[in-house]
Amino acid sequence: MSPAPTNVAPLPARFNFAQHLLDTNACRPSKAAFIDDHGTLGFDALHDRVRRMAASLRALGIKREERVLVLMHDGCDWPVAFLGAMYAGLVPVAVNTLLTADDYAYMLEHSRSQAAIVSGALLPALTAAMVKSDHEVHKVVVSHPVAPLHPSEVGFEAFLQAHAPAPRAAATGPDDPGFWLYSSGSTGRPKGTVHSHANPYYTCELYAKGVLGLCEDDVCFSAAKLFFAYGLGNALTFPLSVGATTILMGERPTPDATFKRWLGGVGGVKPTVFYGAPTGFAGMLAHPQLPAREAVALRLVSSAGEALPAELGERFKRHFGIDIVDGIGSTEMLHIFISNRPDRVRYGSTGWPVPGYEIELRGEGGAPVADGEPGDLYIHGPSSAMMYWGNQAKTRETFQGGWTKSGDKYVRNDDGSYTYGGRSDDMLKVSGIYVSPFEVEATLVQHPAVLEAAVIGVPDAEGLTKTKAFVVLKAGEQVTDAELKAFVKDRLAPYKYPRQIEFVADLPKTATGKIQRYKLREKEARGA
Repeated sequence: MSPAPTNVAPLPARFNFAQHLLDTNACRPSKAAFIDDHGTLGFDALHDRVRRMAASLRALGIKREERVLVLMHDGCDWPVAFLGAMYAGLVPVAVNTLLTADDYAYMLEHSRSQAAIVSGALLPALTAAMVKSDHEVHKVVVSHPVAPLHPSEVGFEAFLQAHAPAPRAAATGPDDPGFWLYSSGSTGRPKGTVHSHANPYYTCELYAKGVLGLCEDDVCFSAAKLFFAYGLGNALTFPLSVGATTILMGERPTPDATFKRWLGGVGGVKPTVFYGAPTGFAGMLAHPQLPAREAVALRLVSSAGEALPAELGERFKRHFGIDIVDGIGSTEMLHIFISNRPDRVRYGSTGWPVPGYEIELRGEGGAPVADGEPGDLYIHGPSSAMMYWGNQAKTRETFQGGWTKSGDKYVRNDDGSYTYGGRSDDMLKVSGIYVSPFEVEATLVQHPAVLEAAVIGVPDAEGLTKTKAFVVLKAGEQVTDAELKAFVKDRLAPYKYPRQIEFVADLPKTATGKIQRYKLREKEARGA
């Protein structure tokens, strides 16, 4: 664990983050903690259900620090599952709900999860994954089942009620493994990013309270889901750290679904704090039913996940009278470490370092670069992950002597703010989710008509990144772009398919045959 920043009290030798959150809110038992489409979960009920979840997981014989897969749509059961595992000294592994059975099979085997907690609608994908995997899961707990359960499965409510609440939390320490999140990579499988019990505490103290100024009176609503590092802070750890209420939404964050919550259509309360991403803001501003300024109760709006175009932020403020507070975080750092401020926004930049974090921009030789020159972004702060599980090479490459290499290029401006300059690798961020061009290319070339493919990011009319594939067909073969898009959707998570496809005679390459994606990017920039 990194040393505590001077403006944050050091943690005791015994610290369980789930217990910390429950203790923080013991003074407000009757207040709503979470609201979803099924109802409201008060702080008193949260306290009871988290401890019941801990007791029931322990009763399965799962040992300290063993993993529990959490594959769930956002809702009141999600924080119960996640915090219940942490309370028991187990390690919840929160995974993306948009992936394939192959992805889940890998994650089960890689994490060696001893139990899985899953939403009923996602159970078929998990079942298919368990068939593919050699790893055996002892118990599957199903939230809101949509079909009769198999004898090896148990409903969420029955599982909770099977045991009395655990009388005390596991005696974990700040440096003990607390939970995993999977981080995408430019090549290979996702990396299991291990965070400690201390890490979310520091993101709450330094960013949620120190920068955003969240308070007990807030009602929080996040378009980013809980399985993302961004969403986990937005909709669980941050609001619970101050006793705020959170609206959770299981469905996709479309403009219509978002506006419904903004206007108090769920639980009769309107959010005061909204966390989104630039792609979502662009869709909302273009929607014919965009709410009027006086119809919403928003006092604070946050953005992360991809760089926010200045024009988008300015347009939002003109309509709602509220700035979008843009920042950058990462799975490895758990949440935002460079950010604009509610009272200090520079559109076109990501803002200034969050107090408690140090930032360095380094050149190819590792030396710091001068202001105005692009450099690789390194972060030093107390919420850095412990490691990538079972991946020593990537751990050493990313976590370097207390510094975390983000994989982003940045420029430091004269006023100390930082401006995004792209990725250091070829990873693309589309609608706030990383997409590996290599993975999409490898899938495209599986089509019998495709000889070669290269994937890059191109800006749309809003200045947001979308994927484009350049495809070389085999001699005499024909296929349409719609057929290729469907082909990729059938084999990868649907959000990874290329939004544009251009058929070309050949691809630019080096003398050794390596595809030169930068030349394709230059070609797009010229409009050629």
